[in-house]
Order: sequence, then C-alpha cells, then structure tokens
Amino acid sequence: MIMPAGRPLLLPANPKFIALSFLLALLMHMLLGLLGWYWVPDVLAVVMVFWTVHQPRRVGLILAFLLGLALDVHESALLGQNALSYVVLSGLATLAQRRLLWFPLREQALQILPLFLAASVVEWLSRLIVHDAWPAWSQLLAPFMQAALWPVVGALLLAPQRRAFERDDIRPL
Repeated sequence: MIMPAGRPLLLPANPKFIALSFLLALLMHMLLGLLGWYWVPDVLAVVMVFWTVHQPRRVGLILAFLLGLALDVHESALLGQNALSYVVLSGLATLAQRRLLWFPLREQALQILPLFLAASVVEWLSRLIVHDAWPAWSQLLAPFMQAALWPVVGALLLAPQRRAFERDDIRPL
C-alpha cells in the first residue's frame, strides 16, 4: 500500500475506544451544562461528528438520535429537541464525509463550521417554537468554538489509530 509522505497509516478504531470517547464526551457535556454557560461548545456534538465522519458504519443517525434523547432527558427539555439537532448534524456530517477526509484537521474545521451552525439553527428554532423565547446572544459563539475545538478533538481521537509504516525492533508499536 502506497501512502503519501507525512500521512501515517490509520487502523480501524476499536469499538470500545469509540464507546469510551462518547461516554467521556457525554459526561463532560453534562458537567459543563451544570454551569449554565450557553457559549460553551457542545463537546458531545464534536465527538459525534468526528466518529460519524471517520467511522460511518459504526456511528450514524440512530446513535445521534439516542444521544440527543439522553441530552433531552438530562436537560429536562421537550423530548426530541436535542435529538432533532443531533440527527441533522449527523446527516450533514455523513453527506460531507468523503470530502472532509481529503483535508487535514485544521482545514476540516472551516468545512465543519456550517454543519455546527445548521444544527444550532435547528435547535434554536425548535426552542423558539416551543418556548417562545429568543436564544441568548452568547449561544452564537458555541458553533464557532466547536469548529475551533475540531482539530484538538480530532488529534486526540486519531492518536490511538496512528501506526508506523514499518515495524522495527526499537519501536514497540
């Protein structure tokens, strides 16, 4: 297999590692949600989009819906508000998946930003319809912070899959 110089070989992700990353992101989202800051990025959404792009056969619309329902229960929101925005986000990530993988993580962040904006608009509109309350202006920062967080989360989640091209006696991997 010929790989371009500078790009490491990526092995398939371990399903246990994917589940652990979702669990940690869900716990982080729940803990950050207790602070009441609207501008905090949705770490769970970033992790979900990342795995939807990199492992589309294991992570998709059903898992996005279930994670959204879990957030609806946690936030005591109308059942389906977060689920709808997560399904839209996962669907858009599936559509952009092939194009995104051609670019490095820093350039992917610019292409991921419209996905996070679209999911935020869906969430804002659903809350506006149900609650008759305009979203806070600080919520406009969250999609931009999620896009800025994309390269960091991507580097952390891709690290266990990176392997050397050639094994040797010095490196254990």
